Amino acid sequence: MDFAEIIFALFIVVVAVVSLLSNLLVLLCFVHSTEIRRQVPGVFTMNLSFCNILITVLNMPATLLGIIRNQQPFGDCICHTVSFLETFLTANTMLSMAALSIDRWIAVVFPLSYSTKMRYKDALIMVCYSWLHSFTFSLTALLFSWVDYSDVYASCTLRPSEEGSDRIKFTIFTVVFHATSFMLSLLILCFTYLKVLKVARFHCKRIDIITMQTLFLLVDIHPSVKQRCLAEQKRRKQRATKKISIFIGSFIICFAPYVITRLAELLPFVDINRHWGIISKCLTYSKAASDPFAYSLLRQQYKKVLVTVVNRLLRRDLYPSSGHNSSLDTENDYCLQRIS
Repeated sequence: MDFAEIIFALFIVVVAVVSLLSNLLVLLCFVHSTEIRRQVPGVFTMNLSFCNILITVLNMPATLLGIIRNQQPFGDCICHTVSFLETFLTANTMLSMAALSIDRWIAVVFPLSYSTKMRYKDALIMVCYSWLHSFTFSLTALLFSWVDYSDVYASCTLRPSEEGSDRIKFTIFTVVFHATSFMLSLLILCFTYLKVLKVARFHCKRIDIITMQTLFLLVDIHPSVKQRCLAEQKRRKQRATKKISIFIGSFIICFAPYVITRLAELLPFVDINRHWGIISKCLTYSKAASDPFAYSLLRQQYKKVLVTVVNRLLRRDLYPSSGHNSSLDTENDYCLQRIS
């Protein structure tokens, strides 16, 4: 192992620890809270966390051993199984994020008909499709023996055989797989979240108008109060854009380098550097650690559930009520609560 590979190994260890703990906390909230279980987004979040945990306990250790040993870490049978799961779980997580974005788009754009457009049954159907979609491509790769250890990625992953005709089939398979998983999910994310951002800005703008009218009427209020109101207006506009940027940006940063690398290596004249291959693989793993915070743990609902669990374990109140509960903050959160 050279210095770069030592850094990669340490990075995977840190990501694995954070991913395992954070995703287990999400599952704990799901199990503990009846309210979260009743909500439709909880189905998608549960599926996403479940896939991330499997990636953490199965695929990350395999890649870590591949980096340390600089060779295939397991026997062929186990390596093929890990490769099968990698294809299945990666596609499943992407489609789960797309499903979450669809749910939030319906919730924000069609709030009055949300209960009829997105039922619990519809969520289960979407999850079943993501499983069927992922399983189909994984099984296809397994049947054609396109699962093996790749030294470029130090992982048990998709890898073509050396036969010329089989190489063409693998190329078609890889392009279709990434088009129907990564590209499809990215298009859905961009379409839905940009629509959500448009609606959120509209609501925030309407609140801004009401706030400004109030300021003009209350001409005798203290200047510091006016300044705070104006600052809150600016913060509202920034929050919506920041949330959408995190959802779409993290998806692109974590998955795009790996997908582009996998497509580039299909060209016969392209030789992928091992260090770059491992970096792109590590970026996909980092998504498993960031998802719980982006979609769940930073939300007030999940925070309260976690505090309640700790409260019960320690048998004391760890969530004191705050004396600050202004109507201005309530307005702040209202136009963004559907996004988060």
